[in-house]
Amino acid sequence: MTEHTLAGRDANEVTWFQRRDVIKAAAAWVSMGSLPAAMAQQRSNIVQLTGDALLNGSRLMPNQTVQTGDQLQTGPGSSMAFVLGNASFLVRQNTSMTVERGATLNTVSLLRLVTGAVGSVWRKGNSRSIVTPTLTAGIRGTGVYTEVLPEQDNRSYFCNCYGSVELFSGGVQKMSEAAYHQAFWSQTQGAPLSPAGAINHTDEEMEFLARLMDQRTTWQILGRKGVKDGKGQMGYS
Repeated sequence: MTEHTLAGRDANEVTWFQRRDVIKAAAAWVSMGSLPAAMAQQRSNIVQLTGDALLNGSRLMPNQTVQTGDQLQTGPGSSMAFVLGNASFLVRQNTSMTVERGATLNTVSLLRLVTGAVGSVWRKGNSRSIVTPTLTAGIRGTGVYTEVLPEQDNRSYFCNCYGSVELFSGGVQKMSEAAYHQAFWSQTQGAPLSPAGAINHTDEEMEFLARLMDQRTTWQILGRKGVKDGKGQMGYS
């Protein structure tokens, strides 16, 4: 398990991927052909579901399918991972979010995070965004972690774990190019975008999401990692 820093999160939330049922579910998803096979066989695109979650206000069952336009809510102690078109998602407990349609029914153009936390890996492409109450992130093909802290709707956390992201907050625009976790606070008071440390997510979680998309993270490709300080730089560890 790589080094990680927690802020307002429990250790169990970042070690979920180590559970035997999750490992088996991920292996089965990949071996059965991932998303194209799931769509062809009309199987669920939910890879992992723990605890209670709501899909459009009704209890989500493991055999259901998440589609664009759906609203998702996870309860206390809950989490889920799913794949939808051009992206894979990890949804932490106490999260409220929607995924909006892109060019096709199974392509996500926008992830709107109201509260809670979501990790996601996106294939390369244009016209995809993540929106929080304080931030818009233009996704070009990357792995990211986004969090809206409880009772702090004027502040969001965003980490570009690897890849290219264009950030917009409070009239400020910034291009983030990261090989290993470049993180920011986005807020309505003070500087709209300010540097942050790498908190509340792990390398292994991003590797898990990348695997669901038949990809590897930048550090997996290079065979080395940087210092996980939120600055985004690759070095030798």
